[in-house]
Amino acid sequence: QVQLVESGGGLVQAGGSLRLSCAASGRIVSVKDMGWYRQTPGKQREFVAMISREGSTTYADSAKGRFTISRDNARNAVYLQMNSLKPEDTDVYVCNAEVIWAMTMSLDNYWGQGIQVTVSS
Repeated sequence: QVQLVESGGGLVQAGGSLRLSCAASGRIVSVKDMGWYRQTPGKQREFVAMISREGSTTYADSAKGRFTISRDNARNAVYLQMNSLKPEDTDVYVCNAEVIWAMTMSLDNYWGQGIQVTVSS
């Protein structure tokens, strides 16, 4: 199976920075789009940022100018640099990737377990 493992979350004061990382592992043929979402318990996942394999990026309005998404195709990894953090950025951040898995040779969507980001005021 394909696994996405996030790291880098934690507690930070308002105005601070965090860098989230997510690595895909398993018998992977190729990773297409990768992205980050946020999720509050009981609510729908909310889009944060996305990056294509070629490096094209898309951001939610709330992330523009403060967050930067990047990736390392050789490591099947995606990163989210979060600057000027605000208390309202507090949430569980979840990694997403479109992966072609060697066992199926089909393009499927995978999600990480999520990682907590807490911004104190």
